[in-house]
Amino acid sequence: MSLPDTAPALPDAAAETPRRQRPFALLGSELALVFRRRRTWAMLGALALVPILIAVAVKLTTDGDDGGPAFLGDITNNGLFVAFTALTVSIPLFLPLTVGVVAGDTVAGEASHGTIRYLLVAPTGRVRFILVKFAGAVAFCLAATLLVVLVGAAIGAVLFPIGPVTLLSGTQVGGVSYAGRALLLALYVAMSMLGLVAIGMFASTLTNVPVGAMAATVVLAGASQVLDQLPQLDWLHPYLFSHQWLGFGDLLRDPISFDSFGSNALLQLGYVVVFGALAYSRFASKDILS
Repeated sequence: MSLPDTAPALPDAAAETPRRQRPFALLGSELALVFRRRRTWAMLGALALVPILIAVAVKLTTDGDDGGPAFLGDITNNGLFVAFTALTVSIPLFLPLTVGVVAGDTVAGEASHGTIRYLLVAPTGRVRFILVKFAGAVAFCLAATLLVVLVGAAIGAVLFPIGPVTLLSGTQVGGVSYAGRALLLALYVAMSMLGLVAIGMFASTLTNVPVGAMAATVVLAGASQVLDQLPQLDWLHPYLFSHQWLGFGDLLRDPISFDSFGSNALLQLGYVVVFGALAYSRFASKDILS
């Protein structure tokens, strides 16, 4: 007679087991959501065009030393410099633009589609929701920077001769050392976008209109760079999230110095903590049924 009393407990236990065995299911779902969107692939395709256009433009010109960003004049001698140049060109505008779109859509996009209420059904809490959305945006940052580096190295190898890379310190390094430094360079640039991601996520919690959050994030990225160029505000420069975006020169010296890497990491961490806390505070009080 005890069987009917215990039978109903079996489905509940069976339902709880898959949840405990799949702690990263929500993260996997978020990554799939981010990278299966046509918009994401369009933005990645646009970023991939940057090194291609640079390499083709230099190839078609008779003189590669007519000014331009760092490493532009060295491309004709070594195609591997296309990757460095493409990152340098992408950091001020193209990367912040794409990252702002992804970060601004994190929460506002779900709100506009009315899917937040379903995502927050137990056992998914709001803290986990924010962390997963942040991780998805960070994954995009890393994918974007790695894509620029890989496409730049590939198109440079096709159009120009390649060989040992001369670093800023004058030392030449081979292909293996170059690959390691290129990876560090991509990680540095991806890390530089973390503060912007946190700001975009906070902006995304303030509205149900994704375009508004995207625009606000991109405008703030531009404003920070403008303020960083004003000598009258030199006291403010070290605290701007964009201040160390182009500070990866130490990674192109021999031996490698991680001073700028560490300073940038602390700067971005500060923005992540502050604006991440603000995003959670705003989202925790957000009426998801509205």
